[in-house]
Amino acid sequence: MRKKALMLINPVSGVGKQKNIEKLVKAYIDKDRIDIDLKYTEYAGHAKELSRDAIGKYDIVVAVGGDGTVNEVGTSLIGSDTAMAIIPTGSGNGLARHLKIPMKPEKAVQLLNRYKLKKIDTVRVNDLYSLNVAGVGFDAHISHMFAKMKQRGLISYVKLVTREFGTYEASKYDLKIDGESFSQKAFLVSFANSSQYGNNFYIAPDAKIDDGYIDVCVMNKFPKIAAPVLLMSMMSKENIGGYLERVVKAKEVLIEYPGRLAGHIDGEPVWFGNKVSVKVNPLSLKVVVPRKQPGLIKLVKTVRP
Repeated sequence: MRKKALMLINPVSGVGKQKNIEKLVKAYIDKDRIDIDLKYTEYAGHAKELSRDAIGKYDIVVAVGGDGTVNEVGTSLIGSDTAMAIIPTGSGNGLARHLKIPMKPEKAVQLLNRYKLKKIDTVRVNDLYSLNVAGVGFDAHISHMFAKMKQRGLISYVKLVTREFGTYEASKYDLKIDGESFSQKAFLVSFANSSQYGNNFYIAPDAKIDDGYIDVCVMNKFPKIAAPVLLMSMMSKENIGGYLERVVKAKEVLIEYPGRLAGHIDGEPVWFGNKVSVKVNPLSLKVVVPRKQPGLIKLVKTVRP
């Protein structure tokens, strides 16, 4: 049965990979398998509105953009029968990488011709939702600063992290994890639904996106000289645990803090106030994933008269 999809393109995401999507759709989509309508988002939150309106009208909503666009689309489809697909064109593409979505737009477009559906967990953070990784502390600080930068991409991100690492101070948080209360001075506290922030920087290499748990990762401050080794560990997925005070799989987390608390959700900066309530929603979102590993997908261009 031919499927119907709504493709939402963020025209300003990442480093410009989305500019050729219309051409790729015409070249590689099998119209006997899937019928696609395209729309461009015009402002922050527009993808949410369009995705909500698509429920019941489309089988799939395709997010063409970065982690912010993916969050807008995916969180709007939670609990519905409409699935989300991703064509990653952002700076980090954390969820897409975890789900093994091809990073090349032409292969990600072709995936829509032949795919399987997978149910994944989502995470409620106060009144918002995370699909990938949320948190407070240093990563949230970087998120707030990166959002203000004109230059995007991995190099700009690494330069920012390197510059800010030496001066950022750890904070004390009151935490309750599945009923266990304790106070902890931490460099960052991350709530990982998947394994990485993006760009293959891993915070929770063992996290599973469909196990009904959040991986709560608490990292202490450490010497500035150790920063290069930490970054290498995050990129290789090896020995990152040595920098974490604790990693706990949990269903509910509560953080309390004396003042206004800066945070991030899927890399997007937010403000939480002085309390953060985190709760997992098991298997609450359908997503499109490859039937085969991305490297084994054979790219065949559709010939049209």
